[in-house]
Amino acid sequence: MAEKEASKVASSGYEGLKKAEAISFNAKWISFAHTLFASSSFLAALAVGVALHYHKIVENASFGYPDEWFPSVSATIGDRYPERSVFQIIIALTAAPRFGMLALDFISLYRQSSYIPYVAASAGVLRTFSAGGWMYVTSTDDHDAHDVFMILYILLTVPWTMCITLLSPKGSFQRSARFYSAWAFFGTIVPLIYWFIQHKVHVRAGAYSIYAYFEWGLIALDILFDSWSYLDFQNIDISISGEGVKVVSGQKKKPVQKPVASFVEKDEFTVAEFLANAVNSYMFWTVVSSLYVCVWYFPLWELGLTGYEAVIVVVFLAPILLLPSSLRKYLAANSQFARSLTVTLGIGSYKIVDPEKRLLTITAGTAFAVMAFVNEFWALSNQPKKLNSYIATFTLGLLATSVFKFLNYSNNPAWPIMHAENGGYNGIAVFVGLLAALSTPNMSETTTLPPITASSGGSLLLGAFGFGGYFFALQAFLSDSGTLVLWTWEGFPIQGPTPITGALPHLAVFSLGIFVSTKYSSIALSSWSYNLIVGTASAVATYNFKGWAGFAATLVYVFYLATLAPVIMQSVSGYNPSRTFFVGFLVDIIISLGSIWIVAYAFVPYGPLLRERTDLILGVSTVLIFVGVFNYRWRLFANAINSRPKSEKTPAPLASGCTNLLKQLCSIIVVLLALTLAGTIKRYPSDLGHPYNEKSQSFTTGIWCVHFGLDNDMWSSETRMRDLIKDAEVDIIGLLESDTQRLIGGNRDFTQKIAEDLGMYVDYGPGPNKHTWGAALLSKFPILKSTHHLMPSPVGELAPAIHATLDIYGEEVDIVVFHSGQEEDVEDRRLQSLALEEIMSKSKNPMVLLSYLVTDPLQGNYFTYTSEKSRMHDIDSTDWDRWCEYILFRDLKKIAYARISRSTITDTELQIAKFQLATPEERADFNADFYYGNNFVDEYEIDEELRLPQKFRGDGVRGHRYHVFDEPRYFDQRRESLFL
Repeated sequence: MAEKEASKVASSGYEGLKKAEAISFNAKWISFAHTLFASSSFLAALAVGVALHYHKIVENASFGYPDEWFPSVSATIGDRYPERSVFQIIIALTAAPRFGMLALDFISLYRQSSYIPYVAASAGVLRTFSAGGWMYVTSTDDHDAHDVFMILYILLTVPWTMCITLLSPKGSFQRSARFYSAWAFFGTIVPLIYWFIQHKVHVRAGAYSIYAYFEWGLIALDILFDSWSYLDFQNIDISISGEGVKVVSGQKKKPVQKPVASFVEKDEFTVAEFLANAVNSYMFWTVVSSLYVCVWYFPLWELGLTGYEAVIVVVFLAPILLLPSSLRKYLAANSQFARSLTVTLGIGSYKIVDPEKRLLTITAGTAFAVMAFVNEFWALSNQPKKLNSYIATFTLGLLATSVFKFLNYSNNPAWPIMHAENGGYNGIAVFVGLLAALSTPNMSETTTLPPITASSGGSLLLGAFGFGGYFFALQAFLSDSGTLVLWTWEGFPIQGPTPITGALPHLAVFSLGIFVSTKYSSIALSSWSYNLIVGTASAVATYNFKGWAGFAATLVYVFYLATLAPVIMQSVSGYNPSRTFFVGFLVDIIISLGSIWIVAYAFVPYGPLLRERTDLILGVSTVLIFVGVFNYRWRLFANAINSRPKSEKTPAPLASGCTNLLKQLCSIIVVLLALTLAGTIKRYPSDLGHPYNEKSQSFTTGIWCVHFGLDNDMWSSETRMRDLIKDAEVDIIGLLESDTQRLIGGNRDFTQKIAEDLGMYVDYGPGPNKHTWGAALLSKFPILKSTHHLMPSPVGELAPAIHATLDIYGEEVDIVVFHSGQEEDVEDRRLQSLALEEIMSKSKNPMVLLSYLVTDPLQGNYFTYTSEKSRMHDIDSTDWDRWCEYILFRDLKKIAYARISRSTITDTELQIAKFQLATPEERADFNADFYYGNNFVDEYEIDEELRLPQKFRGDGVRGHRYHVFDEPRYFDQRRESLFL
């Protein structure tokens, strides 16, 4: 018994001792441990690697020290012993605090009846395992597996950072800290990619070391984001004893608050909602602008109206569908519905191959885009701060559209004319668009929807007219950073910006305008002194001035348009949305058609009424904007006279922008401008002027009518055009039907990608305000000077021409690119042939004419172009099957000529001709019959370096082949082209 009692006493004492020995600590130390182990693992590996193998770990496949001086993360942690082992041992110690931190994040940030904590936990766990994948399976072990784990890790970082930030307490320091840390992380990816391309593609010395800086920056920002969890864990205590582990969460400590006002007020959008609205706006502008491009495809191929043009009525008919109040209320309570269909049908239509079905799908997507915008705007019309934020995202989405077009060579990467083969990122756009659509805040959750039939002062019609004019101006002039630049373009020598150098100032001023419109009172921006002086003066100067003066005027005009968004949008708030936007979008469509009529007058009913009247279109849109400003001021005046509460019917103009909105706005603008800067650096021309046949001192010219950059299947065709031009080794090429910097062309410029990818100088030709279908000149040789001509065209379409002087192997050679008028206008074409003859006769340099003459060989105007006055000779007068495209020349040695079939790129073949320079003695001694006649020699009798590319023989490549003559006869004689 005594022993049992003693045993009990001992046992009870031991239990008491166990309780007494419980370990208690605050959970923030888990976060500290995670930060310590994670950061020290990378730093320790870097220190060991630099100390033992510095020259080895800075070396890559292309360069070593001293060209490269800083090691990448993968080289540091995975290439060599012992740094690899040091890293993996320490990073293994991070596992325990990592999983502990994931569990505590779930506990501390848990929200009842919300799926976000579960998404965060799942993403966090998967992200941790993928991190183990790329840390323990190095690129040396298995390069593909390493990359897969790394990409998966970065993708999972998106939901991880978003969810953890959203779950953070509103108004807390950690929420703001996480927000900015996440943006810094994803912003760093942009220069990271740029410098990787410089290293991998351009093989630039030192690029990999700079890339490594950003790679290490990503590691630091990633660890920093997770380190903020210590602020959430301060309310959690953990106790470990013999009885187990206890986690106690209390309200002992309040979240660390900013000393300023709360980050999100009740009547403002949260950061996530603001981002969702901004992305939705990008999708809206993408879908609406794509409709015109896809409609343009059909009359383009039919050379007349087809009936498909009627689908644009969906833009102004869609608001009528909102007449039933039940539908308005449903869409307000379920904002995700229309936004999701906008993305699925509008952006996702790229999956449909058939052009007709694709157009109909885009049309449906556009209808839902317009309905979503109109209904959301109406639902917020009695919430001034949210409405102000929504208006900011409306123009912010247009800014983002312009930025991403600039990054993608003026093509919107989410357009349905894009796909993976020509540079589209449609799949990513659909994913991001649906993510934003599903995150769209329901507009009826926190407030009563506004009355439908309430009078709001002013005039519904005046407000709608103002909106129509303003919407047209935004889409026509601000949807691409290069549109107004080309309004001021006058050729070489360059006396103003190019679409590359002009993009950053344009987008910066656009951003400034959005910021000013949000920060300052819309009353000030609606003043007549501001609108009549700044608005009118900038519009007039934009139309009249060229070069740097004209560009300065466009910047003022862009700023003016960007600042007016709150004025114009508040001038239509409170009215019946169906009626207001039906009229507004109808006005927009009418002006848009007018902007098409000014150049398409030869193909449309009553076209001559608006022939070449850009001034009228610009003036009408400006006057209508003033009408909208007038309606806004009228409503303010009526409100003051009637002394009614401003919040009752007319949204109160904000004296200044909300601090929270400005922070959200500035964060996105900074990212967009950083992307623009990176794009400018990447795209700035720096490697020009390397002809294909420099060794033989020959050069190849070409002429191609490219049908506005849309192929037979309604895909943007500049990538395929680039590949054919490169394969044909064309040094100088004239592109016709090249002006797409207008609404029907999508406000894009496909010459940018061709010129930049092939390292060519480019003269864009007469700008979109010159009312031609466009002519452009691309050259591997420097363009010394150029002049743009609008040839006599009293009846039909304007005929553009470029007369340029090039430095070809040290000698001046003139190149003329010319597009004659259409077949029906006989007198126009006669006058144009005389004018071109005069231009060619005045030049004393050797010359090549790259032209579209609309004539048969050896008939009619053909003899004017090849007259004694012009001194020009046909590259091959026996080639009877050309009809439109001709290459003429003088004072040069003709080497070869060929026609290459177009495949499905356009409706016209590519014609090329190869020349060599002639000495003055040779020119004086030229025998016309021998040098300019049609004397054929076998291809194999001349030097191999003077032959045309062999890949187009027989069936050719990608549907392109030589087809100058009857091929069986030609190949029987082993000939492919004409040679002298």
